[in-house]
Amino acid sequence: MPRALVIYAHPVPESFNAAIHGTVTATLRAQGWEVDDCDLYAEKFDPVLSMEERRNYHDTSINTAPVQGYVDRVRAADALVFCFPVWNFGFPAILKGWFDRVLLPGVLFTIEDGKLNMCLDNIRKVAAVTTYGATPMRAFLAGDPPRKLIKRVVLGSIRPAKVRYIAQYDMNNITPDGRDVFLSRVRKEMEAF
Repeated sequence: MPRALVIYAHPVPESFNAAIHGTVTATLRAQGWEVDDCDLYAEKFDPVLSMEERRNYHDTSINTAPVQGYVDRVRAADALVFCFPVWNFGFPAILKGWFDRVLLPGVLFTIEDGKLNMCLDNIRKVAAVTTYGATPMRAFLAGDPPRKLIKRVVLGSIRPAKVRYIAQYDMNNITPDGRDVFLSRVRKEMEAF
């Protein structure tokens, strides 16, 4: 059974992002995925990279110790699915901290003779399901950093067979029908994942 690690980053359980997260996990399970549901807020993940962690960042013999459980979960997954809102044209701090503290040298990459080598050969698929308060044009004009990081950096770092970026823009003006349409789209994307 393929295993999907779902990284969820939103603090409010009655939010639309919570409904998206629920749709993602339920649909993946219905499609036969084993889902490792990582709710960063519920798990009280500490996003702060400490001074000691930064000093040990490149020492692959000890750098994963503070987050070993999360590293093990990434290494056990066949797919990564990120569910998060875009705030201020970026990731929520808790998710950015997860990237900084978990995707370490020796986990995501190694550096040998000045050359970057990728490590996460187990990850075959990546998806991000997200919401923006901004319109697509405002996100484009701001450079849309989350989309670029998922579509370019993650794709280049992990080299999965499939990367999907599923975004609902203009949340400030969405109607209940618009939310239902987006949840339907998320369900279809996860069915095909």
